[in-house]
Amino acid sequence: MNSFTLCPSILSADFARLREQIQEVEAAGADWIHVDVMDGHFVPNLTMGPFIVETIRRITQLPIDAHLMVTDPDRMIPWYAAAGATNLSVQIETCPHIYRTIQVIRDAGCRPGVVLNPGTPAEAIEEVLPLVDVVLVMTVNPGFSGQTFIPAMLSKIERVSRLIEKTNSQAQIQVDGGNDASN
Repeated sequence: MNSFTLCPSILSADFARLREQIQEVEAAGADWIHVDVMDGHFVPNLTMGPFIVETIRRITQLPIDAHLMVTDPDRMIPWYAAAGATNLSVQIETCPHIYRTIQVIRDAGCRPGVVLNPGTPAEAIEEVLPLVDVVLVMTVNPGFSGQTFIPAMLSKIERVSRLIEKTNSQAQIQVDGGNDASN
């Protein structure tokens, strides 16, 4: 039997009602709160700074899962860790020194994750799988909410699962983008 962790994103939240909306997803069974951090460089949009994570931390005790869609995650990791993030996931495409980045995340007291864009092969993360707690497979192109799930990503999720088994990793697979009851 599969075990699932429900991690709603606040990207679509009404920020005038952030406390109420976080409480609603908690009551509905959310396990984590997901925060999409975009820098306007790696992806075209600009979103959530550490202040939002600090605010969320004051509202909830749920783990805060921050996805850093940024060109220079090493610089930002301490900010989000200090703000109260539990998990920090970085794009493999922006981390030329991924071993160091993962260590920086651990040293900051957070659980490290690595993220794969739709066009990045699953094998790009094989070497670091034993070192991470989360593998986030993007099932849309990052940067915009409301996109349609890319069905071809189902086979990538299966490949990631096999790689996790092969490397004896304990990483959880996270799926982000276009998810609904139909998929």
